[in-house]
Amino acid sequence: MGFKTITVKVPTDYTDEMLRKSISKELHIKQFSFQIENKSLDARNKSAIHWLLSVGVFSEEIKGAIQSEKELLSIPNIGKEKEVVVVGNGPAGFFCAYVLQKAGFKVIMIDRGSEVEKRSKGIEQFEQDGVFNPLGNYAFGEGGAGTFSDGKLTSRSKHISIEKQFILSSYVEAGAPREIEYMAHPHLGTDNLKKIVKNLRLAFQKLGGTMTFETTLTDIRVKDGRVEEVITDKGSYSPVAVFIAPGHSAYETYRMLLRRGVAFRTKNFALGSRMEHQQDVINIAQWGKPRLPGVKAAEYRLTSAGDGKHQVYSFCMCPGGMVVPATAYEDTNIVNGMSYFKRDGHFANAACVAGIHPDVLASKSVSPLEALDLVEQLERKFFSLTQKYAAPACNIRDFIDQKLRTKKMESSYPLGVEPLPLWQFLPESVTQAMKAGLLDFDRKMQAFTTGNLLGLESKTSSPIQVLREEGGRCVGFTNLFMMGEGSGYAGGIISSAADGVRTALHFVSQA
Repeated sequence: MGFKTITVKVPTDYTDEMLRKSISKELHIKQFSFQIENKSLDARNKSAIHWLLSVGVFSEEIKGAIQSEKELLSIPNIGKEKEVVVVGNGPAGFFCAYVLQKAGFKVIMIDRGSEVEKRSKGIEQFEQDGVFNPLGNYAFGEGGAGTFSDGKLTSRSKHISIEKQFILSSYVEAGAPREIEYMAHPHLGTDNLKKIVKNLRLAFQKLGGTMTFETTLTDIRVKDGRVEEVITDKGSYSPVAVFIAPGHSAYETYRMLLRRGVAFRTKNFALGSRMEHQQDVINIAQWGKPRLPGVKAAEYRLTSAGDGKHQVYSFCMCPGGMVVPATAYEDTNIVNGMSYFKRDGHFANAACVAGIHPDVLASKSVSPLEALDLVEQLERKFFSLTQKYAAPACNIRDFIDQKLRTKKMESSYPLGVEPLPLWQFLPESVTQAMKAGLLDFDRKMQAFTTGNLLGLESKTSSPIQVLREEGGRCVGFTNLFMMGEGSGYAGGIISSAADGVRTALHFVSQA
């Protein structure tokens, strides 16, 4: 059996029969099987938008070529059965725990939020009555913040191909569509993720792992650089190692770790608001038409030099999605975006954020603890604007002109929007950078300023970063590890999950 990889161009609404004809014509063969290895949309010419497919073809008619074997992730089972604790059930925490359990450790995984079924009901209730639920929100709980997002599986991280393949195949085994293994810009959607994280939990438990919800890490007892006890509000543990993947919303966890001598430093992060447009506006700007057969909804990724001091860029673009109340704590107000797998909603949204350092915000050098305080104060300020979880909002053109003219706005945001001059409530440096960036975006995309800006986007990245050594071990500790977005070294589902995998494998190799 011979094998060859080819690239074929097909219409956006191609059928399997059309693809087979293209392969047959390209290779001059009749009997074959094939698998799609990569699929990307080429929209450079709006009059001839098409899919580019990289296809692996198997046939007796292909001579002198064989398929190369992919290198797979190797997890040695060392059979230690020693107890380890993993804190945080997001992508980094789960995949760290999953690898450690496969390697033969006795893994206890805890999360302050609820399992996904209860969490979903809590979020639904929150969006109906506007009463914050600490156990049912977009920040904490099974699957982490990513469970209620667009579920993007892209990553700019290099040298994680083996880890990425393991993560994607794990998702497919848990019920994800196989297309995530070959799409150039794969996504899962929150509807799929809710099923997937439950199935991953069951797979982890089948291996013997323990998963505990509604359990908050409150303290650690340290002696001579070693964590001897993990203390929660439901009891304590004395594991051989502790792995913490808190995400970037668990500020009291950060503060506890700082009190216990874990070293952090401040770093650049991002602040801004969430942009929302009618999806048809984005489709027309990207495709030249409101609909494109065979493609769900148009995406965009925009960057700008901003005001020359702070770069401005779009982040976490959710085609056909909705803006959601992503607050982690009562009396704070922040927003995020999510979408379902079909991406068939009427609106498109994305963060518009400026990269900035905490020292710039404070106009002085600040400590990691002070950096956390700065961001939290801003999140509380945005709550104080409405004294509820409605999103303060304004039109993009109004933001640029700094004149509040638009009094009525359509939005997907479930708790309502209130027209307010957002530029007065964001830090001045962020406002000026965003103003320049939005003007730049409008030059790049047709009708961009017809959209709106909603709320505060403060959770694209963390303002602090833990000091850690190779393998994720915290500096000055022998058995404490931090990983994922909360460590300051990853961002997004794939890079966070890969960080968890690598941390676990390094620990296994040293055990």
